[in-house]
Amino acid sequence: MKFARADLKTCGEAEGLVVAIDVLRAFTTAACFFAGGVEEIILVSGVDEAFALREHFPGSLIAGEIDGIQVEGFDLGNSPAALTDLDLRGRRIIQRTSAGTQGVVRAQKAGIILAAALTNVSATVRHIQKLAPPEVTFILTGYWPEEGWGDEDAACADVFEALFTGKPFDRDSVIRRVLASRSGRHYDGTHPSFPLADLDIVLDFDRFDFAMRVFKQNSLFLLRPVH
Repeated sequence: MKFARADLKTCGEAEGLVVAIDVLRAFTTAACFFAGGVEEIILVSGVDEAFALREHFPGSLIAGEIDGIQVEGFDLGNSPAALTDLDLRGRRIIQRTSAGTQGVVRAQKAGIILAAALTNVSATVRHIQKLAPPEVTFILTGYWPEEGWGDEDAACADVFEALFTGKPFDRDSVIRRVLASRSGRHYDGTHPSFPLADLDIVLDFDRFDFAMRVFKQNSLFLLRPVH
């Protein structure tokens, strides 16, 4: 199996099977939604699109952010820790984020799209191994190296490659990279949109035993858990 990497600027050219990675925090949060009983998440790019879909699907909730801050009028932000005490069984979520959901909707040429973070990395590997593609492209959705962003997503991609090839990886080193990343440094306890409790979930490797796969339907990008 071959591996390739892309970012938001290049993911539109990726073909075959792609894995959109967003560790902090979109796809960690998405996994928490599914663990809380949500059956489907509609991934969108724009704020206006999210509001329009909430009108189209009564009872749905909008979750997400711009630059990490919950959008005014959204029902939820992008904090996985904030979902702990919510009863979300049977709810439909519409998710818009600055990185993760963008990587999915821009991957127009991809045949199969999966979404992942450290919390479901092994389950995602097992699902991909069943599909046995010749190549996997990892979309590092938060990766903007010229501005110092995205090493947390690159670290997750490194974990993926290690698991596929059977090579050992240093979990503590991955944790340090996430914490030291530009996004990770936001979690210093000074801003309510970036609670320290999020890090406990984000860094809980294999917290969930399901992959997350995108299904395209009527121009919508529907994310569902795959056990």
